[in-house]
Amino acid sequence: MLDIKLIRETPSLIRENIKKRNDFEKLKFLEELLKVDTKWRKMQTELNQLRQKRNQLSLEVAKLKKSGKPAKKQLTEARKIDSLVKKSEKKSTELETKEKSLLMNIPNLLHESVPVGKDDSDNVEIRKWGNPPKFDFKPKDHLTILQELDLIDVERGAKIAGERFYYLKNELVLLDIALQKFALDVLRKKNFTIISPPLMIRRKPYEGVIDLSDFEMVTYKIENEDSYLIATSEHPMASMFIDEILDAGKLPIMFAGVSPCFRKEVGAHGKYTKGLFRMHHFNKVEQFVFCLPEQSWKLHEELQRNCELLYQSLGLHYRVVNVCTGDIGNIAAKKYDTEVWMADKQFREVGSNSNCTDYQARRLRIRFKEGEGKPVKGFVHTLNNTALATSRTMIAIIEQFQQKDGSVVIPKVLRPYMFGIEKLEKK
Repeated sequence: MLDIKLIRETPSLIRENIKKRNDFEKLKFLEELLKVDTKWRKMQTELNQLRQKRNQLSLEVAKLKKSGKPAKKQLTEARKIDSLVKKSEKKSTELETKEKSLLMNIPNLLHESVPVGKDDSDNVEIRKWGNPPKFDFKPKDHLTILQELDLIDVERGAKIAGERFYYLKNELVLLDIALQKFALDVLRKKNFTIISPPLMIRRKPYEGVIDLSDFEMVTYKIENEDSYLIATSEHPMASMFIDEILDAGKLPIMFAGVSPCFRKEVGAHGKYTKGLFRMHHFNKVEQFVFCLPEQSWKLHEELQRNCELLYQSLGLHYRVVNVCTGDIGNIAAKKYDTEVWMADKQFREVGSNSNCTDYQARRLRIRFKEGEGKPVKGFVHTLNNTALATSRTMIAIIEQFQQKDGSVVIPKVLRPYMFGIEKLEKK
């Protein structure tokens, strides 16, 4: 969330930022927040005056009792003021709770380099890598190929778990695992600490990392428990240091999280959902960084290079887009999407790379200082990047490297992780 002091002092800046995001509903939250904050500050002034008067009366009562004089009038007044203090404190707490709730809905400040636009059609392509394959046959989509190779069971997955759950089989399972191990090997060599996080997270830390407007649409709740299945390893990694003060000398802290991910995908109506593209359960390797404010923009580009190195090593044709103001979401100040080419000649997202500046850290109260005994200097910055989401990367491999005979060539870098298997093919 943003610093309330910044909102108080520059409300016009916040209004313009919301308008750029094309999210005019948030203007209502802002105006209500400003009103609630004004009431809360007025209440704090009144409370302080009441407490000061109560303290003065306490001193008077003590003085009168010490001199043996009656203090009935002062005691009666003190009780009245004490009652007023309690009522005001309750009201103040209610206003503070409401203020925090409203504050959580105000989006992050956008970086100046974010292109202005309404939706994903206004995202700006900044580069492409590789070339689309030249087929001398009509290419098939990945789901058709996998079914023909008997590497996926769609019907039984739906029967057992519901739509968009599948049984992956044989070499497709090996390919999924190979992608995870390959990504982790690359990131480990770049000094990332490998993390296997808890697969469930409580509401409080979850609220610190996720866009609250997406909460119910994204997360699976464990019935009768304060627990939610994680939608990405980003979330438990981001909240790992909740309420902690980090040593500036040890920043940046770089994690490579590997985990299953669970997503409801409510609101996916009308979006591309074929086969493995928008599953309720998939595996992913995620880059996550805690850093000093002055480090974050350089690291944002570094995380993007890491991601692209993986796709280049796999030999996949992709592009990178700078996500526009209307498509970026509340949490990020700037976001790149990496999109792979698919057999229908469309580019589709395989991962995103976000600099969230201090927005998540402020919610989670993750700060930094320059060593033991030094004062706290501020909030850290956080960044997240999808290194490899295996399901969508498998789509790209299957559709880009499909052969006329129905087989699929495995990228050379993955073969050592797959017992030397060179192709997905009929047995």
